[in-house]
Amino acid sequence: MEESKNLEIQVKDFYGDNCLKDAVSRNTSGERGPKGVVEIYEIDENNNKKLVRKSNLVVYSGREWLASAAVRTDNANLTASGNDFLCWFGLGDGGVLPSDPMDPIPPALTDTDLYSRVMINASDASNGDYHVISVGYPEEGFYKLPLDSVEFEQDAYNDDKWLVLKVTIIVKTTDANGALLSECGLYAATSNAGGYTGPMTMFSKATFPSIVKTIDRRLLFTWYLYF
Repeated sequence: MEESKNLEIQVKDFYGDNCLKDAVSRNTSGERGPKGVVEIYEIDENNNKKLVRKSNLVVYSGREWLASAAVRTDNANLTASGNDFLCWFGLGDGGVLPSDPMDPIPPALTDTDLYSRVMINASDASNGDYHVISVGYPEEGFYKLPLDSVEFEQDAYNDDKWLVLKVTIIVKTTDANGALLSECGLYAATSNAGGYTGPMTMFSKATFPSIVKTIDRRLLFTWYLYF
């Protein structure tokens, strides 16, 4: 009788520009993974004026969460849940060099939050992540905005498949006034209900030249993620 044998089959999928190779080196840190861009507009009476277009970085914590969410299974090594979803947006003022507010500091894959959080609204209970004054939270109030819309778009570079996720967030005239905004992030959580306090896992992050936020300015963030 022929001796039975165990056959092990390994299938590996890699994201990114460098995925189509005969061999994958261990030294490809950060080269594969979902990508995207963030566009920031000022909404005025006549039209939306584009202020900034910047690449965003899907950080390690976001990629770890995405792997869990793909199979709806918690990873015991992470605090993120496989049942979380992208639903919160945060702003910060630590995304530029102190000596030059127009020179952004690139986000790092190891970032797990913004460099310096900005309190968005003191009393709007539709927001989330409420904190009193404490380390990392310089003002009492809500530090996260819910997403305003999520849409799927076709990718013209990939046979018009629905591979583009478009997320929009409006920073209202009552939000984040007096801040010099220079960084933003998308977060996954188990709920997008008003007043939700976490936990939240950073998915992606962008830094940009400082934008002065005043009561006269309403900002539209359009966040594209390419898969």
